[in-house]
Amino acid sequence: MTTQLLHAASCTMGSASEDRACAYLQQQGLVLVTRNYRCRLGELDLIMQDGENLVFVEVRYRRQAWYGGALASVDAHKQRRLIAAAKHYLAYHPTDAPCRFDVIAMDGTGQLQWIQGAFDAHSI
Repeated sequence: MTTQLLHAASCTMGSASEDRACAYLQQQGLVLVTRNYRCRLGELDLIMQDGENLVFVEVRYRRQAWYGGALASVDAHKQRRLIAAAKHYLAYHPTDAPCRFDVIAMDGTGQLQWIQGAFDAHSI
């Protein structure tokens, strides 16, 4: 399989994972604010409202549990990029709402794990 085909397959799986995560969170009562917010500092997969909280959601899919699986892939470097992107978003969309960083981790078995408050801007 060529690199371009692998990238296309990865993008398709990533989009499907985000769709599934968004639907799951909406079933849990969260409201979608925006998807795939991009800036030069990074990308936020989902931004949702959970009651009074603004929630930045990182969706991770790993078919295999190599190197710790989907959840372990949200390391300190990734967290810093997510925090920077969230600060950029908040600079252009100010709010007094408390903010939270959640992670939705999925694996090849279809299992979905929602980690609320997975990290905060002061934890790294």
